[in-house]
Amino acid sequence: MKTFNQKIAITCIAVAVMTFSLVAAPNFANAKDIVKVAFIGPLTGGVSANGIGGRNSAELAVKVRNEDPAAKYTYEFVGMDDECKPNVGVQVATKIASDKRIVGAVAHYCSAVALSAVKIYHRFGLPVIVWGAVHPDVTYGNKFNEIFRVNGTMINQNETAAKFMTSNGYKKFVIINDTTDYGKAHKEYFSKFIVENGGEIIESFGVTADQQDFTAELTKIKKLDPEVIYFGGLTPVGVRIRSQMNKLGINAQFEGTSGLKSDAYIEGLGDLSEGTLSFIEGAPLEKLPGGEFFSSEYTKVGYDQAAESYGPFAYAAMNLLLDTIEEKGPNRKAVVKALNAPAEYDSIIGKIDFDDHGQNTVAAISKYVVQDGKWVLWEDSEYASGKRSLKK
Repeated sequence: MKTFNQKIAITCIAVAVMTFSLVAAPNFANAKDIVKVAFIGPLTGGVSANGIGGRNSAELAVKVRNEDPAAKYTYEFVGMDDECKPNVGVQVATKIASDKRIVGAVAHYCSAVALSAVKIYHRFGLPVIVWGAVHPDVTYGNKFNEIFRVNGTMINQNETAAKFMTSNGYKKFVIINDTTDYGKAHKEYFSKFIVENGGEIIESFGVTADQQDFTAELTKIKKLDPEVIYFGGLTPVGVRIRSQMNKLGINAQFEGTSGLKSDAYIEGLGDLSEGTLSFIEGAPLEKLPGGEFFSSEYTKVGYDQAAESYGPFAYAAMNLLLDTIEEKGPNRKAVVKALNAPAEYDSIIGKIDFDDHGQNTVAAISKYVVQDGKWVLWEDSEYASGKRSLKK
């Protein structure tokens, strides 16, 4: 039988062990909860360069946040490929939205995919911030509280494009657009603004997104002798059209939408890309408020692919999502409510200010021209200074 003193000693040892355990336990008990966030974009296919650039940029925002000791949570990044195909996008959107462990997503470069997916996000109550798709109906087609967009719309792009072209003396235009909702809407808005600014749409031609040969359309266009061929579609088709214009001796000025502005366009055409115009939201990376920081962090990680034009938007969207989760907690309803509250958010692309449809209202449009194998801001180019001339 143990003496009283022995019992006291045993009790003291037990208390000491418990005290040590309570002190040591926080290393495990205070480990940060893991919160899952998703990215969706075209990681394969003709516009994969844009999708991969967006994916890298969104992932970068997660990496930076996970390195921050002040962050409340550890974030797990889930990247998904929608292939820029609506049917695939619907499948991916359903998979992401039905996974209750995923609190929010940054999604979609291709408008046709975004238009097909927004109802799914609404049904599952998943907050989604669009990073690249420009069709107005992504935000304005419905009143879905779960859908937000940090970039502008094709309305902004085409109004700026029409004013720029007509102010530079162009009057006769031919439109080639792909027959997706994306291409048809570009045709609609560009036509509207060209006519409002005193120009004329001589003819329009619809082409499929996978069309290879444009001889029939371009032969007719050559006879029409337009000053400008406007293309409403994405890079792969734009490369084919511009190449075949050259083979048929069509000397019209070629211009495109944000869907054309990609390093892949220049890589696909080489010298033939020279002088092509594109109109896109935002500003050059070096002129963005957080451009230097973003560029430095992107380079530090060592991604093999460029961020592309919409990479900064994907980063800003993901960072906004993470900020909201940090403030309101990993709860879908709380995040949706917070993003719908009137507020301005500072980001690397500048102020983000959502209207009552979740559309960022601060969306400046920049004009770009290909010069010596690079997309150059119009104001900084030799075309603007008069040293070089666009086609007339």
